[in-house]
Amino acid sequence: MTLLDDGTKATTPTTPAAKTPATLRAAQQTKTALWNDSADPTELRTAIEEYGAVGATCNPVIALTCIKQDPDTWIPRLRELAAEHPTAGESEIGWLAVEELSINAAKLLEPAFEASGGRNGRLSVQTDPRLHRDADALVAQAVHFSQLAKNVIVKIPATKVGIAAIEEAAYRGVSINATVSFTVPQVVAVGAAIERALDRRAADGLPEQEFGHVVTLMGGRLDDWLKATVKRDHVMVDPGVLEWAGVAALKHAHHVFQQRGYRSRVLSAAFRNHLQWSELVGGDLVVSPPFQWAKDINANDVPFRTDAIDQPVDPAVLEVLRTKVPDFTRAYDVDGMTIEEFDRFGATVRTLRQFLDASAQLDALVRDVLVPAV
Repeated sequence: MTLLDDGTKATTPTTPAAKTPATLRAAQQTKTALWNDSADPTELRTAIEEYGAVGATCNPVIALTCIKQDPDTWIPRLRELAAEHPTAGESEIGWLAVEELSINAAKLLEPAFEASGGRNGRLSVQTDPRLHRDADALVAQAVHFSQLAKNVIVKIPATKVGIAAIEEAAYRGVSINATVSFTVPQVVAVGAAIERALDRRAADGLPEQEFGHVVTLMGGRLDDWLKATVKRDHVMVDPGVLEWAGVAALKHAHHVFQQRGYRSRVLSAAFRNHLQWSELVGGDLVVSPPFQWAKDINANDVPFRTDAIDQPVDPAVLEVLRTKVPDFTRAYDVDGMTIEEFDRFGATVRTLRQFLDASAQLDALVRDVLVPAV
C-alpha cells in the first residue's frame, strides 16, 4: 500500500472491463454462426479467438491477397512448390498454394468442427472458376478438395451447370457451399438440389451425417448490381433504399429454407453494410464478413436484436424496389428467374468475370516467380 503526503491511501485507477465483441455476443445468444471470409492465418486466429468465428473461406482472390500481403513467406514457398513439382505450370502451382492455405486454415477450425459435430468449423475451398462450363470437372475437383481435410466444404457456382454439379458432388459426400449466388431463386434451387442429393444417399443406403451444407447469397453484390442498373437506366431512387435489397433477399431466403425444411443453411456474404449482419441475427444461418468488416462491427459495437431475422424490411422500401428496380423482383421472388436465366443475371456475369480475372492474376504472380523478368 502506498500513502500520499496527507496520509491517505493511494488508489490505482481501474480500467473498465472490455466489452464482449458484438459478433461474439450474437453467436453466444442465438443460432446465428459467424464465419470469417478469409483464410489469412493471423486474421482467422483473431476472428476465432475474439469474435466467435467458426468457419472461413479460401479462393483464388483470397489466396492472391494473402500472398501479396506476406511475400516474405509465400514467394519462397512458391519457389519450393515449383521445385517439388518440376513439371507443373503456374496454374497448378497457384492451386497448390490455395490448397496449402486451406489445409492450414482448416486445422485452426478443427475444434469448432468437433464441437458442432460437423455443422460448423468448416473451411470453404472454391472450385476453379475456369471449370464453370464443365459439371464433371467441377465434381471431380470438389471430390479432390473434400479430401484435403475432414472439415473442408467446397464452393461451386450456382449456375445451371454448377447446380447439376452441386447435386452430384453432394450425393458423393462432398460438403457444399454454393457461390456466385445472389438471388432467392438461386439459393432455393441449390437448397432443392442438396435435398435431392441427400434423399438419393438415403435411398442408396449411404451414410447419413452432418455435412454442414450452406448456400451463399452474396447480398452486397446484389446491391452492387441493382445500383448499377439504376445508374444505367437513369432511375432516381433514394440511395438508402438500395442498401436494403440484399438484406431483404437474405431474410426471405432464410424464411423459405425454414418453411421448406431444407437441411442446408443460408450464408450471408459480400458485405457492403453492417445490416447484412445485424439484420440477420437470430436466424439459423451463417454470416461471413471479411475480417475488416467484423473488426469494424465490433469496434463500433453495432447494436443488434436477437430476433432481427424476423423483423420485416419496411414494406415501403420493398414497394420502391419492386416498382423502380425490376431486377430486384427477379432476385427476390422464389420464381423470379428460371435456372436457365441464372447465368446471364448481371451479378453472376460480373462476379464470374472477377473470379476468372483473379485466377489469371494468381497465374501471373506465380509466373513472375517461375520466370522472373530480366
